[in-house]
Amino acid sequence: MSYEKIKALKIKIYQPQAHYRIPFSYQRRHTYPLPPYSTVMGLVANVLGIKNLPGQEEPCTKENCGCAYCNYKMIKIGVCGNFKSKSIEYTWLRNLNKEYHIKRFGTVANRNVAGHIEHIGGQSPCSIDILNDVRIFVYLYHHDNSFLNEIKWSFENMEKKSSILHLGRAEDWIVIEDLKEVELSVEEINGNYRQFFWIPERIFGTGFGEEFKKVSGLVYSLPTFYRIINGSRNFYYMKSKLNDGNMGDIFAYFDHEEKIPVFFADLKGDKNE
Repeated sequence: MSYEKIKALKIKIYQPQAHYRIPFSYQRRHTYPLPPYSTVMGLVANVLGIKNLPGQEEPCTKENCGCAYCNYKMIKIGVCGNFKSKSIEYTWLRNLNKEYHIKRFGTVANRNVAGHIEHIGGQSPCSIDILNDVRIFVYLYHHDNSFLNEIKWSFENMEKKSSILHLGRAEDWIVIEDLKEVELSVEEINGNYRQFFWIPERIFGTGFGEEFKKVSGLVYSLPTFYRIINGSRNFYYMKSKLNDGNMGDIFAYFDHEEKIPVFFADLKGDKNE
């Protein structure tokens, strides 16, 4: 079995703390050990200056017009990483619903409680799982290598970014530890790679879907791209397994410098489910 080597962009990220929220966890907000694809895609879109436009479902509604967004829709993404510890933060979240405001202040017009003027709305106690000393590896592949160079240039120069670089919550700032083009080759994978991995159902470049069946892990539907419909983000999803680094008897791209396999999610054609 032989495959061509490919060139990819590797982004090695450090975060002192991070929270990648698992949807539908409320009073205690659980976190994935890795950012889902949509979170990583948001970071790259931020660096490229890709924004939603008022009245449009997507930043560009044309097909393959050559703009940054149309190129971005063809990207392949691999994500893995680890963290040193997990802690729990106890905090209060503010709820701006009118009913919560009336429950705390008695009337809509009042903001005074025991002689103190407070912020509008109500508050709810919440605990949040926090990852500490986080290192994330993001690998990007595109059939047009010049687009990868554009992403690399955008990370190096930060001229197009629309907000502070973060991964997870807005306060989960990042440090770029390494950013470079790497050459990846396909090899047989056997061992414990001591990282968490997203193993997508539709892996780009290797195998015929057998890797997804052979690798163990919890199955999640991870959000990817989205459209704005009736004012809300309507996501597409990619079925993926969360693997703890133990895997064998499969083939995957391999980064010899980090000694870890890379599983690219082929996002084209993902399902809205």
